[in-house]
Amino acid sequence: MNLIIDIGNTRIKTAVFNKGELIHNEIFKSENFLKGVVRIIKKYSCDNAIISSVSAVKKNDLFLLKSEINLIMLSSDTKIPFENNYATPKTLGVDRIALVSSAVSSYPNKNVLIIDAGTCITYDFVNQKRSYFGGAISPGISMRYKALNKFTQKLPLLEPSNNFKLVGNSTETSIHSGVVFGVINEIDSSIYQYKEKNEELMVVLTGGDVNFLANKLKNSIFANPNFLLEGLNSILTYNLQ
Repeated sequence: MNLIIDIGNTRIKTAVFNKGELIHNEIFKSENFLKGVVRIIKKYSCDNAIISSVSAVKKNDLFLLKSEINLIMLSSDTKIPFENNYATPKTLGVDRIALVSSAVSSYPNKNVLIIDAGTCITYDFVNQKRSYFGGAISPGISMRYKALNKFTQKLPLLEPSNNFKLVGNSTETSIHSGVVFGVINEIDSSIYQYKEKNEELMVVLTGGDVNFLANKLKNSIFANPNFLLEGLNSILTYNLQ
């Protein structure tokens, strides 16, 4: 059994894979992280694990986990199943590495655009020859709402809402229109531009806002909220061969 640990900007996601099948996933707050992970290791008799973290992991936490299981800490030095042509590979986020690994594992010999709609919205492109070139990073939905509130004097802080329309007739509805349509138009426009340059492009949408956005886009996409976890499992399996 493989244990997957994804430490993001706002939460910690864990998953257990039996070969390529996801059999358990669970989300933790940081204060419950270690206790919960040790419980999962024992319950599912996990032998190997991988950690992906966009923030620093405490040395004591790593020491404890390594005493419980064979552990890989994903970094730019980890062996990966694609060619990394990023100009600054040391700065490429481990979450993006995992997403590209998932793409080449799930869609071999395909051009793939991965869109991760979370705290930030990231775009990553890998071609049919498993060559990764990069993509883009922009503010996520919640970040846009927070920015409007933080950098103005009077605009309120709102939560994402499905109750929006193109022409807002109040301050609140205008904010919803600007944020939601801004994100939708950005994503659709990016997909169109990638399709113009790459034949038979597969587009995968993932991340915390996948369910909010999936049915609002004009382009055909594959929505998979577990795409990053699957990518981490593919990297772990690749390194155990």
